[in-house]
Amino acid sequence: MEKLVYRFQEGSKDMSILLGGKGANLAEMTNLGLPVPSGFTITTEACRQFYQTGKKLSDDLLKELEKEIAALEVQMGKNFGDVKNPLLVSVRSGSVFSMPGMMDTILNLGLNNKTVVALAEATQNERFAYDSYRRFIQMFSDVVMHVPREKFEKKLEQIKAKNNYKIDADIPASDLKKLVQQYKEIYQTETQSDFPEEPKQQLLLAVEAVFSSWDNARAKVYRQLNDIPDHLGTAVNIQSMVFGNMGDTSGTGVAFTRNPSTGEAKLFGEFLMNAQGEDVVAGIRTPESIDKLRNIMPHVYDEFVKITSLLENHYLDMQDIEFTVETGKLFILQTRNGKRTAQASIKIAVDLVEEKLITKKQAMRRVSAKQIEQILHPTFDVQGLKQANLITSGLPASPGAASGKVYFHADDVVAAKKRGETCILARLETSPEDIEGMVSSAGILTSRGGMTSHAAVVARGMGLCCIAGCSTLTIDEKKKEISYGDIVIKEGDYISLDGGTGKVYLGEIPYDHNSMGDSFKEFMSWTDEFSKLEVRANADTPKDVQTAIHFGVTGIGLCRTEHMFFNENRIFAVRQMILAESIDERQKALDQLLLMQKEDFIQLFTITAGKPVNIRLLDPPLHEFLPKTEDEINKLAEDLSISTFYLKQRLHELSEVNPMLGHRGCRLGITYPEIYNMQAKAIIESAIVIQKSGIEVAPEIMIPFIGSQKEYNYVKDNIAKTIEDILQQENIQIGYQIGTMIEIPRACLTADEIAKEAEFFSFGTNDLTQMTYGFSRDDSEKFSWDYIEKGIMKNDPFQTLDFDGVGELISIACKKGRVVKPALKIGVCGEVGGDPASIRFFHELGLSYVSCSPYRVPVAKLVAAQVAIDEPFKK
Repeated sequence: MEKLVYRFQEGSKDMSILLGGKGANLAEMTNLGLPVPSGFTITTEACRQFYQTGKKLSDDLLKELEKEIAALEVQMGKNFGDVKNPLLVSVRSGSVFSMPGMMDTILNLGLNNKTVVALAEATQNERFAYDSYRRFIQMFSDVVMHVPREKFEKKLEQIKAKNNYKIDADIPASDLKKLVQQYKEIYQTETQSDFPEEPKQQLLLAVEAVFSSWDNARAKVYRQLNDIPDHLGTAVNIQSMVFGNMGDTSGTGVAFTRNPSTGEAKLFGEFLMNAQGEDVVAGIRTPESIDKLRNIMPHVYDEFVKITSLLENHYLDMQDIEFTVETGKLFILQTRNGKRTAQASIKIAVDLVEEKLITKKQAMRRVSAKQIEQILHPTFDVQGLKQANLITSGLPASPGAASGKVYFHADDVVAAKKRGETCILARLETSPEDIEGMVSSAGILTSRGGMTSHAAVVARGMGLCCIAGCSTLTIDEKKKEISYGDIVIKEGDYISLDGGTGKVYLGEIPYDHNSMGDSFKEFMSWTDEFSKLEVRANADTPKDVQTAIHFGVTGIGLCRTEHMFFNENRIFAVRQMILAESIDERQKALDQLLLMQKEDFIQLFTITAGKPVNIRLLDPPLHEFLPKTEDEINKLAEDLSISTFYLKQRLHELSEVNPMLGHRGCRLGITYPEIYNMQAKAIIESAIVIQKSGIEVAPEIMIPFIGSQKEYNYVKDNIAKTIEDILQQENIQIGYQIGTMIEIPRACLTADEIAKEAEFFSFGTNDLTQMTYGFSRDDSEKFSWDYIEKGIMKNDPFQTLDFDGVGELISIACKKGRVVKPALKIGVCGEVGGDPASIRFFHELGLSYVSCSPYRVPVAKLVAAQVAIDEPFKK
């Protein structure tokens, strides 16, 4: 029989798949000799069995639980339900991967009408005993029976208001007894049953509830966001209670061994005296900085600092540590690798390498692609900030900038985002139930809680801007408004949050992009040491090219020449060329465009300074350049000195039923070879100018939308003749190449024929996906979410490559092409070129490079390094 329960001393940190992250770390700390309260862990296998048997605890598990409870009773010298010396335990979830706040916890389990009296007598602290009891009833009711916690909070606030108690700790034992009775009445009303008195029954119900919480809505959303598999299940940790709410010599807190917002190598955390752990993370009270513990309890602080240092050096990573002090004695309740911002993640990884604690390879694994995306998010424009209307400040819980319409409930944020709005979620404090609203928001604002509150921890993990503990604001969730003095902000009004400073502004502030720090530059420079797959950029303007070069690309993988034509100073010449009645007329327009294109390519080659530049010849159907509105048509007819009627006739002639499968790409080059010849001339004449100036140049000329070798040969022969004539006249050699964009399924299947002539391939995955699936990339978003939600597709195939279909076509084309030319250069320039999962696939295929938008380059570089370090890709 497989073992389903492990005592802490039986496990280790390497058993997280079985014991969950929390259980494995409790075991590890126990074996390190740290002051960890005794207990045991129910395995993730028991959770999987729970779901396989229709949400029932197996007989084998019940037998093991009985045995381990008895052993814990002996170890602690206390018994469940004992009216003199009762055993109380906490019941906590513990998934394999950290999911802060997503699943459920119950503290003080084992209390009932008799054991609460015994606890009061044993501790000589009646207030503490009944405070623990009212907490237990609320937690148990919420987690096990799903009674809304707001019903209990309302009674708590009423008794505080009636007696002018400022904080929970002010409530005396007499009023806590009344609260206990009121809480039980709420339980009875809501569940139609009495609150359970038998501790072992409480425990079994609690274990079932924690297992069930693996499948709750917020946990599912969190797993989906963080790519955590659904089948893993959660462990359950049963641990003897230690109490931070026993008076002024007790307390609880959370600390990080380094600053989780900035990465600074300094202890960062908060604590509350006379409180339990949930008070800190739930944000119910605003805690004190961990530094102040040194003044209150110097011996506890010193011991804690030593333990934090030991744990960071043991785990070789920044740790998030929960602790409790019970009547002057320190206990460690949990350690885990701490959630951190993207900026902090990079700084910590670089610092740990410099401190010789980890290698560069290990550092590469410490930063995720999502974190790199977060660090590239915009901040507020400096001038915009100077002119902004500052309201007040709170705690800078998670850096970044966010402007949006304020909403007060998670559901409202979700609905507003679907309408296309950018939202700020404002709450008294967030709870795990708010997860979908948090995901849908650009930033989070709370009036309660601290730097380790639920809002702060989750926001940092998601890369969301967050300001917590903004107590100067009154957030009224019922009225749906925020007030500060005479200022009233209603639902739907704009506010702006600066998560780096904690400042809250009225109205909307424009964004600017983050400047990269030294740690970011150092970290990104390491990626090139490991990558086999080169990273290029899709860039059409000098600004985009400069951005790409700044991020360390090896070249430009896609320059879309049509983007150069849409400039308002050029569009008239383009339209003249399209509407020309003769080759001579068309050539006059093309001569104008030639000068413009040469100017573009000279800038491009100058900035890239010898790096390869892949230039795609004109691809879209010509109608895209023509006017559409009545006013635009009238204006163009006037400029061309032709009648509106005639122009409309020409527009009708050029229109197509299905233009994305129509007269575009190489088909234009076959019908109007003079267009591609002009572009080839512009490219090569620009290259000559640059080469004569002493700068190396390496143009790659890409023919789009090829479906057959004959198409390719026709276009290639024409432009090659144009180029060779120019080079012969100038008596100069330019190292140019002519290749093709593979974006039609037929091209994949006949790639060996095309490779006989083509000097490189570049996959255009947007069109290839469109034609393989039969989905319109411009319209599929109307139904693609239904496909994903119903399990028909796992991902949007335009964002993450369809490995089995489109990926198989790419694989066929690569094999066929390299049979003909083993050293054939093959790249990807479609949208998926910057997608992490797709990059792993391309690495395994042995592609030469991926190309993506400039601001996705750092993501692609990191993933390219990681896949070179990691295990082979598996579908």
